[in-house]
Amino acid sequence: MQDFGPLVASVLGVFLVMGIGALCRRVRWLTEEADRTLANLTANVMLPAYFVHKFTQGDSFRAVGTVWQPPLLGFATTVIGFAIAFAFARSVGRWFGLTSDASQRAFALCVGICNYGYIPLPLAERFYESAVLDLILHNVGVDVALWSVGIAIISGSGGGDGWKRPLRSGPLWAVLFSIALHAFDLVGKVPSPVISALGALGACAIPLGLLLSGAILVDFVREGTWWQDRKVIVAAIGLRQLVLPALMLGIGGAVVGQADLRTVLMLQAAMPAAVFPIVLTKLYDRDTGTALRVVLWTSIAGLVLIPSWLAVGGWWLNSAR
Repeated sequence: MQDFGPLVASVLGVFLVMGIGALCRRVRWLTEEADRTLANLTANVMLPAYFVHKFTQGDSFRAVGTVWQPPLLGFATTVIGFAIAFAFARSVGRWFGLTSDASQRAFALCVGICNYGYIPLPLAERFYESAVLDLILHNVGVDVALWSVGIAIISGSGGGDGWKRPLRSGPLWAVLFSIALHAFDLVGKVPSPVISALGALGACAIPLGLLLSGAILVDFVREGTWWQDRKVIVAAIGLRQLVLPALMLGIGGAVVGQADLRTVLMLQAAMPAAVFPIVLTKLYDRDTGTALRVVLWTSIAGLVLIPSWLAVGGWWLNSAR
């Protein structure tokens, strides 16, 4: 609890960077034409560099034989989130304004997956440094769940070739490359200029990702529907930031034993909805208004609920050992 003040300050700092991204969009310093280029640079250059640099630093990498555990946790918790959100939308969603198939699918996709990258990574670096590598590995599993189960939900079909998307992911190959370096004891043979370059590129990944997230959010805010349908907002916050965190921490406290994995679970439980599902919702012609309301309002609520859940989660997971 003594870290609650610094937690609040760090969360505010993360959202402030997103706010600067929104401001840059408003004054046309960060244009829509630049989004694809910057997103590709972030996903295919800066994030892979960040991951490889983290894996080559220190001695916190666990045995290669156990690296499957964090991705499995990420995949399982995300699929469970999708299943609960979709079941809620289908069964009682109409009482909360989710009257169409398009709105129910948008709600399920956005509520089912938390912001698993750009918000938890800087918080992990600041407060839970030993869990950063497990968080990176965990996010590989989340990506697989998003591009398989998540695409199936938002598309209304089996998802087509969406499951192949992670195989083209720069961060995934960066993780596999890093694991190979450790498996063959080659980390120490990476030249120091390469490590320095990776560190410089990786340092840009999270700030640029946050700036782009803020710009994307403000684009959809302009549509003018973000404040409507208060029942959807209540349902999104209640499910994404109250019910699901309680389930994750409750089950995690009983099932997950490894300390850093418990920390990763706590970080994910505290997060609001991810931003990227808004883009997928628009791509598949679903209800972008519902998607925006879920993402925007869970993010706003996250200013209070993220540090609160981290404080509660830290106490709970330590006491549940």
